[in-house]
Amino acid sequence: MNKVEPKNVFSRTENVHSMKSVLILSGGIDSSTLLYYLLDKGYDVHVLTFDYGQKHSKEIGHSKIIAEKAKSRGKVEHRVVDISSIHELISAGALTSDESIPKAFYSEEVQRRTIVPNRNMIMLSIAVGYAVKIGANEVYYAAHKSDYSIYPDCRKEFVKALDAAVYLANLWTPVEVKAPFADMTKDEIVKLGLELKVPYELTWSCYEGKERPCLSCGTCLERTEAFLLNNARDPLLSDEEWERGVEIYRKMKEEHERTDK
Repeated sequence: MNKVEPKNVFSRTENVHSMKSVLILSGGIDSSTLLYYLLDKGYDVHVLTFDYGQKHSKEIGHSKIIAEKAKSRGKVEHRVVDISSIHELISAGALTSDESIPKAFYSEEVQRRTIVPNRNMIMLSIAVGYAVKIGANEVYYAAHKSDYSIYPDCRKEFVKALDAAVYLANLWTPVEVKAPFADMTKDEIVKLGLELKVPYELTWSCYEGKERPCLSCGTCLERTEAFLLNNARDPLLSDEEWERGVEIYRKMKEEHERTDK
Protein backbone atom coordinates (compact mmCIF):
# COMPACT_ATOMS: atom_id res chain seq x y z
CA MET A 1 0.00 0.00 0.00
CA ASN A 2 1.42 3.37 -1.02
CA LYS A 3 2.18 5.89 1.69
CA VAL A 4 -0.13 8.88 1.73
CA GLU A 5 1.89 12.08 1.38
CA PRO A 6 0.51 15.60 1.85
CA LYS A 7 0.81 17.94 -1.10
CA ASN A 8 2.78 21.17 -0.67
CA VAL A 9 0.67 23.48 -2.81
CA PHE A 10 1.24 26.88 -1.24
CA SER A 11 4.99 27.45 -1.54
CA ARG A 12 5.78 30.92 -2.89
CA THR A 13 9.47 30.39 -3.55
CA GLU A 14 11.98 27.65 -4.08
CA ASN A 15 14.29 29.05 -1.41
CA VAL A 16 15.61 26.61 1.17
CA HIS A 17 13.72 27.11 4.44
CA SER A 18 15.33 27.23 7.84
CA MET A 19 13.75 23.93 8.98
CA LYS A 20 12.24 25.84 11.88
CA SER A 21 8.46 25.92 11.92
CA VAL A 22 5.51 26.96 14.07
CA LEU A 23 2.61 24.54 14.45
CA ILE A 24 -0.83 25.03 15.98
CA LEU A 25 -1.53 21.91 18.05
CA SER A 26 -4.99 21.23 19.46
CA GLY A 27 -4.25 17.81 20.92
CA GLY A 28 -6.40 16.00 18.37
CA ILE A 29 -5.62 13.51 15.62
CA ASP A 30 -4.94 15.94 12.77
CA SER A 31 -2.52 18.36 14.43
CA SER A 32 -0.75 15.54 16.30
CA THR A 33 -0.18 13.74 13.01
CA LEU A 34 1.11 16.97 11.48
CA LEU A 35 3.55 17.40 14.40
CA TYR A 36 4.99 13.93 13.82
CA TYR A 37 5.05 14.49 10.06
CA LEU A 38 7.10 17.69 10.46
CA LEU A 39 9.50 15.99 12.85
CA ASP A 40 9.86 13.12 10.38
CA LYS A 41 10.84 15.71 7.74
CA GLY A 42 13.55 17.09 10.02
CA TYR A 43 11.88 20.27 11.26
CA ASP A 44 12.41 21.91 14.63
CA VAL A 45 8.82 22.50 15.69
CA HIS A 46 7.67 25.36 17.90
CA VAL A 47 4.20 24.32 19.01
CA LEU A 48 1.41 26.65 20.11
CA THR A 49 -1.78 25.44 21.82
CA PHE A 50 -4.53 27.99 22.40
CA ASP A 51 -6.87 28.31 25.33
CA TYR A 52 -9.71 30.36 23.86
CA GLY A 53 -12.40 29.40 26.35
CA GLN A 54 -13.42 26.19 24.59
CA LYS A 55 -15.66 23.89 26.60
CA HIS A 56 -13.51 20.90 25.58
CA SER A 57 -10.45 22.43 27.26
CA LYS A 58 -9.37 18.89 28.14
CA GLU A 59 -7.61 18.90 24.75
CA ILE A 60 -5.06 21.37 26.15
CA GLY A 61 -3.81 18.81 28.66
CA HIS A 62 -3.53 16.23 25.91
CA SER A 63 -1.54 18.63 23.74
CA LYS A 64 1.03 18.98 26.53
CA ILE A 65 1.39 15.21 26.80
CA ILE A 66 1.70 14.78 23.02
CA ALA A 67 4.27 17.54 22.66
CA GLU A 68 6.34 16.06 25.48
CA LYS A 69 6.15 12.58 23.94
CA ALA A 70 7.13 13.94 20.51
CA LYS A 71 10.44 15.22 21.88
CA SER A 72 11.76 11.69 21.43
CA ARG A 73 11.45 12.27 17.65
CA GLY A 74 13.15 15.67 17.41
CA LYS A 75 13.27 19.21 18.71
CA VAL A 76 9.91 20.37 20.07
CA GLU A 77 9.14 23.48 22.10
CA HIS A 78 5.60 23.85 23.36
CA ARG A 79 3.67 26.85 24.65
CA VAL A 80 0.08 27.12 25.80
CA VAL A 81 -1.24 30.55 24.84
CA ASP A 82 -4.03 31.91 27.02
CA ILE A 83 -6.36 34.04 24.89
CA SER A 84 -9.42 33.15 26.99
CA SER A 85 -9.96 36.86 27.66
CA ILE A 86 -11.49 37.08 24.16
CA HIS A 87 -14.09 34.49 25.12
CA GLU A 88 -16.90 37.03 25.44
CA LEU A 89 -16.09 38.39 21.99
CA ILE A 90 -16.25 35.04 20.20
CA SER A 91 -18.57 33.03 22.46
CA ALA A 92 -20.94 31.98 19.72
CA GLY A 93 -21.67 28.39 18.78
CA ALA A 94 -21.62 25.12 20.66
CA LEU A 95 -17.88 25.07 21.49
CA THR A 96 -17.71 28.36 23.37
CA SER A 97 -21.23 28.93 24.69
CA ASP A 98 -23.92 27.11 26.67
CA GLU A 99 -25.37 25.68 23.48
CA SER A 100 -25.41 21.88 23.38
CA ILE A 101 -22.95 19.95 21.20
CA PRO A 102 -24.78 18.52 18.14
CA LYS A 103 -24.82 14.74 17.79
CA ALA A 104 -24.50 14.39 14.04
CA PHE A 105 -22.02 13.89 11.21
CA TYR A 106 -19.89 16.83 10.08
CA SER A 107 -21.62 16.86 6.71
CA GLU A 108 -24.92 17.84 8.34
CA GLU A 109 -26.10 21.45 8.53
CA VAL A 110 -26.48 21.28 12.32
CA GLN A 111 -22.68 21.08 12.66
CA ARG A 112 -22.41 24.75 11.76
CA ARG A 113 -23.22 25.32 15.42
CA THR A 114 -19.65 24.22 16.21
CA ILE A 115 -18.08 27.09 14.26
CA VAL A 116 -16.12 29.49 16.47
CA PRO A 117 -16.12 32.88 14.70
CA ASN A 118 -12.76 33.64 13.09
CA ARG A 119 -10.95 31.13 15.33
CA ASN A 120 -8.30 29.98 12.88
CA MET A 121 -7.67 33.53 11.64
CA ILE A 122 -6.98 34.67 15.22
CA MET A 123 -4.72 31.72 16.05
CA LEU A 124 -2.81 31.87 12.78
CA SER A 125 -2.23 35.62 13.13
CA ILE A 126 -0.64 35.07 16.54
CA ALA A 127 1.35 32.11 15.23
CA VAL A 128 2.71 34.23 12.37
CA GLY A 129 3.81 36.95 14.81
CA TYR A 130 5.54 34.30 16.90
CA ALA A 131 7.23 32.88 13.78
CA VAL A 132 8.64 36.31 12.92
CA LYS A 133 9.94 36.69 16.45
CA ILE A 134 11.79 33.34 16.53
CA GLY A 135 12.97 33.42 12.91
CA ALA A 136 10.74 30.64 11.57
CA ASN A 137 9.39 31.19 8.09
CA GLU A 138 6.63 28.57 7.99
CA VAL A 139 3.43 28.29 10.04
CA TYR A 140 1.42 25.07 9.87
CA TYR A 141 -2.08 24.05 10.85
CA ALA A 142 -3.95 20.82 10.25
CA ALA A 143 -6.95 21.87 8.16
CA HIS A 144 -8.13 18.94 6.08
CA LYS A 145 -10.57 18.01 3.32
CA SER A 146 -13.18 16.40 5.59
CA ASP A 147 -13.82 19.78 7.26
CA TYR A 148 -14.40 21.56 3.94
CA SER A 149 -18.21 21.64 3.94
CA ILE A 150 -18.64 23.08 7.44
CA TYR A 151 -15.55 25.13 8.29
CA PRO A 152 -14.67 27.87 5.74
CA ASP A 153 -11.34 28.53 7.48
CA CYS A 154 -10.21 24.99 6.71
CA ARG A 155 -10.50 25.43 2.95
CA LYS A 156 -7.60 25.81 0.53
CA GLU A 157 -9.06 29.11 -0.65
CA PHE A 158 -8.81 30.51 2.88
CA VAL A 159 -5.23 29.26 3.34
CA LYS A 160 -4.16 30.73 0.02
CA ALA A 161 -5.77 34.10 0.76
CA LEU A 162 -4.36 34.27 4.28
CA ASP A 163 -0.91 33.26 3.05
CA ALA A 164 -1.00 36.16 0.57
CA ALA A 165 -2.07 38.59 3.30
CA VAL A 166 0.64 37.33 5.65
CA TYR A 167 3.23 37.81 2.90
CA LEU A 168 2.15 41.43 2.40
CA ALA A 169 2.11 42.09 6.14
CA ASN A 170 5.62 40.71 6.66
CA LEU A 171 7.56 41.68 3.55
CA TRP A 172 10.86 42.10 5.40
CA THR A 173 10.49 38.85 7.36
CA PRO A 174 8.55 36.47 5.03
CA VAL A 175 6.36 33.80 6.59
CA GLU A 176 4.32 31.18 4.76
CA VAL A 177 1.05 29.70 6.07
CA LYS A 178 0.74 26.04 5.14
CA ALA A 179 -1.95 23.39 5.46
CA PRO A 180 -0.40 20.27 3.90
CA PHE A 181 -3.40 18.10 4.81
CA ALA A 182 -5.89 20.32 2.94
CA ASP A 183 -6.33 17.72 0.19
CA MET A 184 -6.46 14.76 2.58
CA THR A 185 -9.45 13.14 4.27
CA LYS A 186 -9.46 12.18 7.95
CA ASP A 187 -8.88 8.50 7.20
CA GLU A 188 -5.89 9.38 5.00
CA ILE A 189 -4.43 11.42 7.86
CA VAL A 190 -4.90 8.47 10.24
CA LYS A 191 -3.24 6.18 7.67
CA LEU A 192 -0.23 8.51 7.58
CA GLY A 193 -0.21 8.74 11.37
CA LEU A 194 -0.27 4.98 11.81
CA GLU A 195 2.74 4.75 9.50
CA LEU A 196 4.51 7.44 11.54
CA LYS A 197 3.51 5.68 14.79
CA VAL A 198 1.71 8.70 16.19
CA PRO A 199 0.59 7.89 19.77
CA TYR A 200 -3.13 8.29 19.08
CA GLU A 201 -3.91 6.93 22.54
CA LEU A 202 -2.70 10.30 23.89
CA THR A 203 -4.89 12.44 21.61
CA TRP A 204 -8.28 13.92 22.40
CA SER A 205 -11.06 14.77 19.93
CA CYS A 206 -14.42 14.79 21.71
CA TYR A 207 -16.14 18.20 21.84
CA GLU A 208 -17.90 17.35 25.10
CA GLY A 209 -14.62 17.46 27.03
CA LYS A 210 -15.81 15.09 29.74
CA GLU A 211 -13.87 12.29 31.42
CA ARG A 212 -14.28 9.94 28.45
CA PRO A 213 -15.27 10.54 24.79
CA CYS A 214 -19.04 10.78 24.20
CA LEU A 215 -18.69 8.70 20.97
CA SER A 216 -21.60 10.48 19.27
CA CYS A 217 -20.58 14.10 18.57
CA GLY A 218 -19.37 14.96 15.07
CA THR A 219 -15.68 14.71 15.88
CA CYS A 220 -16.10 11.38 17.71
CA LEU A 221 -18.04 9.93 14.76
CA GLU A 222 -15.43 11.16 12.29
CA ARG A 223 -12.66 9.70 14.42
CA THR A 224 -14.35 6.29 14.63
CA GLU A 225 -14.90 6.27 10.86
CA ALA A 226 -11.25 7.13 10.18
CA PHE A 227 -9.97 4.19 12.21
CA LEU A 228 -12.57 1.82 10.75
CA LEU A 229 -11.52 2.74 7.21
CA ASN A 230 -7.95 1.85 8.20
CA ASN A 231 -9.01 -1.49 9.71
CA ALA A 232 -7.65 -0.28 13.03
CA ARG A 233 -9.05 0.22 16.53
CA ASP A 234 -8.88 3.63 18.16
CA PRO A 235 -6.20 3.14 20.86
CA LEU A 236 -7.68 5.90 23.01
CA LEU A 237 -10.73 3.73 23.70
CA SER A 238 -11.16 0.60 25.79
CA ASP A 239 -12.42 -2.50 23.98
CA GLU A 240 -15.90 -1.87 25.34
CA GLU A 241 -15.85 1.81 24.31
CA TRP A 242 -14.61 0.91 20.83
CA GLU A 243 -17.41 -1.63 20.31
CA ARG A 244 -19.97 0.89 21.53
CA GLY A 245 -18.46 3.63 19.37
CA VAL A 246 -18.63 1.46 16.24
CA GLU A 247 -22.23 0.54 17.04
CA ILE A 248 -23.19 4.21 17.50
CA TYR A 249 -21.34 5.18 14.31
CA ARG A 250 -23.06 2.52 12.18
CA LYS A 251 -26.50 3.30 13.57
CA MET A 252 -26.13 7.06 13.05
CA LYS A 253 -24.62 6.59 9.58
CA GLU A 254 -27.62 4.44 8.61
CA GLU A 255 -30.01 7.13 9.82
CA HIS A 256 -28.00 9.85 8.08
CA GLU A 257 -28.01 8.02 4.75
CA ARG A 258 -31.72 7.30 5.05
CA THR A 259 -32.68 10.92 5.71
CA ASP A 260 -30.19 12.21 3.14
CA LYS A 261 -31.95 10.48 0.25
